[in-house]
Amino acid sequence: MKPYSILPKKYIILSGCLLLLLSCNIHTARFTRHDRKIIHAGNEQELMYIYNINNPRDTSVLRSKSAALNKKAILSKEYARLKARMLRTVTDSTVDGVGIAAPQVGINKRVIAVQRYDKPGYPFEVYANIRIEKRSGKIRKGMEGCLSVPGRNGLVPRNDTIIISYLNEQTLKPVRDTVTGYTAIIFQHETDHLEGRLYIDLL
Repeated sequence: MKPYSILPKKYIILSGCLLLLLSCNIHTARFTRHDRKIIHAGNEQELMYIYNINNPRDTSVLRSKSAALNKKAILSKEYARLKARMLRTVTDSTVDGVGIAAPQVGINKRVIAVQRYDKPGYPFEVYANIRIEKRSGKIRKGMEGCLSVPGRNGLVPRNDTIIISYLNEQTLKPVRDTVTGYTAIIFQHETDHLEGRLYIDLL
């Protein structure tokens, strides 16, 4: 048996840096060909098809975990168009939602749109690579429905305070925010979609 050779220190450091770079990219992804086909289907003013649990093909997407986007993808024209089309869809009077997640339009990426009832004018905002870092405060039960679960609703337990983290799409730097009340409930509902969960799992 040949003894292990001792590598020079500089090679050990170089190997460590390479592993770190690789690990940073493992959990990020770009838009796939399938994603781009959905994003560019029709014109920007058309509503996107909302996936629902009554369709087995749709259910497989809704039940899959979503990947974070890499920085290049967030700066891409596909991301800008996806944002615009998701907002156009969720705010349409025929939909009348308060939030939507990318898996609901067939794209398993960590992107959601949420109506911020905790801000003046109740604006809709889009968040890339969002995660809930901490849940706290009282757990309250409130009535929820879902665009992907048509014709149903139920009482769901949620924390009334959360800390979220996401990537600022202009600076590409991480941001943390504390959200409370009804808006926190919307965030929890939409980020559940990114984990392949639906509100009916919590009933």
